[in-house]
Amino acid sequence: MAEDINTVFEHELKRLEQRVDALVRVCDQLQDENKSLRQRQDVLTAERANLLQKNEQVRARVEAMIGRLKAMEQGS
Repeated sequence: MAEDINTVFEHELKRLEQRVDALVRVCDQLQDENKSLRQRQDVLTAERANLLQKNEQVRARVEAMIGRLKAMEQGS
């Protein structure tokens, strides 16, 4: 009887160990994925800042061209 209880206990302990190992693997995968996503976010944030800067430069150039065209119209 005591051996049966020990066998059941050992079996349950083994199952618990396997479940804990599976959870550790999932946690490791999630940490790797999180790191990758954070790196990607940093890249995208930098790209966005670059695009906003370029957009501002283009806007300034267009406004300058419009100003020159208006000046040409008034000069004619």
